[in-house]
Amino acid sequence: MRLFSGLLLLATVSAATASVPLSPTAMVASPDGEALYLACATANCVLRFDVARQRVSDPIAMPEPPSGLALSADGRRLYVTCASPESKVCIVDLTQHKIVGTIPVGHTVMAPVVSPDGKTLYVCNRFNNDVSAIDLALGREVCHIPVEREPVAADITKDGKYLLVANHLPTGRADVDYVAAVVSVIDLTANKVIKKLQLPNGSGSLNDIRVSPDGKYAAVTHLLARFNRPTTHVYRGWMNANAMTLIDLGRMEVLHTVPLDDPESGAANPWGVAWLPNSATVIITHAGTHEVSVINVPALLARLGNEPAKTSGYAAASSGQTNLPNDLISLFGVRQRVKLPETDLGPRALAVVGHTAYIANYFSDTLSVMDLFAPYLKAKSIPLGPKPEMDIVRKGEFYFHDANICFQGWQSCASCHPGGGRVDGLNWDLPNDGTGNPKNTKSLLLAHKTPPSMWLGVRTNAEAAVRAGIRHILFTEQPEEVPAAIDEYLKSLKPVPSPYLVDGKLSEAAERGQKVFLQADCATCHPPGLFTDLEKYDVGTRARFDQPIDKFYTPTLIEVWRTAPYLHDGSAATMRDVLTTHNPHDQHGETSNLSNQEIDDLCAYILSL
Repeated sequence: MRLFSGLLLLATVSAATASVPLSPTAMVASPDGEALYLACATANCVLRFDVARQRVSDPIAMPEPPSGLALSADGRRLYVTCASPESKVCIVDLTQHKIVGTIPVGHTVMAPVVSPDGKTLYVCNRFNNDVSAIDLALGREVCHIPVEREPVAADITKDGKYLLVANHLPTGRADVDYVAAVVSVIDLTANKVIKKLQLPNGSGSLNDIRVSPDGKYAAVTHLLARFNRPTTHVYRGWMNANAMTLIDLGRMEVLHTVPLDDPESGAANPWGVAWLPNSATVIITHAGTHEVSVINVPALLARLGNEPAKTSGYAAASSGQTNLPNDLISLFGVRQRVKLPETDLGPRALAVVGHTAYIANYFSDTLSVMDLFAPYLKAKSIPLGPKPEMDIVRKGEFYFHDANICFQGWQSCASCHPGGGRVDGLNWDLPNDGTGNPKNTKSLLLAHKTPPSMWLGVRTNAEAAVRAGIRHILFTEQPEEVPAAIDEYLKSLKPVPSPYLVDGKLSEAAERGQKVFLQADCATCHPPGLFTDLEKYDVGTRARFDQPIDKFYTPTLIEVWRTAPYLHDGSAATMRDVLTTHNPHDQHGETSNLSNQEIDDLCAYILSL
């Protein structure tokens, strides 16, 4: 089987592609259940897995990394979202096994969903913060629907009236009591958001959302950050809990948020969601701890009730009282937690065929297969190709996402730095500079080129910060090979082109803003290149939690468009806020005498970097 898969890939895909990992990141089952289709992100191809023969066949090359899959009702057409700054939806005719059309869409497209009538395809444009509606008969976009921050998953109600969109990160300031991502509810008749479903305080890193087959509920996976506490330990989810939220679709409101952890065993980084056809069981993958949860939903509802829990406020989600989001025994007796085989690493996407669950493992290029009706749940592993040999960068990426290097598996580096070492939009009170002075999460892009690390320069460089993070945030000691590999992974990160660019170039407004950037003396501290002078300053942004002598190191402006909120305390929701409300004395750029148009142009330039 392993030899067959490897030869097939080598024969069908170029030698360069075959030498890289597959990284299955999305999966969909054919209507007849005879085949699974897998989007392989780093191999730029889609694989077909024959369920009966349990082997791979018919890989189809893609022009860009595939990020999501959807099938037509008759199973003849596969819609593949191919993510890039100028993304495409590739239409694959499965009878011909080839791409027969492409449709241009937005920046970093993902999560395709076909309407029940088969006429419309909806896709999430992650970095445009919107959803495209595509008329499949016309073969083009017909509208864009603005949502919140980084839509990454979506599903449609069974009557076709509403699209539920999981927004990956919180929007707005981080120095306030309530910070959480939301689920956007789109009315598909009006093509507009009619409701934002507020998740409990600290909710973020939403990864998947799925409507139950009976249409009564939707389940969404996410983290539940206790960002209001000093990060002195991780025990019992002190920093990050890992959760599933159930949404009542009849009332269109949040029903319950359920921690997926056990008291002494975190279930880090919940990712994919799937339901059994009878809607009685929901399955969730845990990408950080390499396992799955199998939850009896009727039993869970019998325990928790069918009335919404009041858990969306600050006190409810953050206190130490016995409210639901802190109850680490709520799943006792109604959930089976299944460890995957040691060969299966990084479970993300999953699909259910009948009563069999198929789990795609991102880092091991394997499928885990599990009979959900078996008296004892145990998964077997099936390789999708030759066993991948991880180079040091790939090892670093794995360790960065691996919660097994954290005490009791509560979190991974990616829990606070999702999206490839970027930001979670939250303030954290790390003891490395004392307690009681929370700081906003910084992106790790270019961290090794812009020493020192942390807002106050507490760590001399990124290498020191990586090792200190393992000791003081993951609370373990690891052999040197682990942080060394993480270093190489972080060094390999490349900036993503800004969605504010037009055809890869500065817009007219941004070109004007570039001149304002120089005139306003912004380039003194943010010189072109790394856009930081690596020095520390008092720029008038000290707040109530800071010391009178605190000075802050100049952050790079590269990829600043995706790192909101801004300033060391996350108090500026937008770049305009940085340049206006938070700069009354022209201490970070001479902006007080600029016109509104000049401020807009300056923002356009900075957000294009």
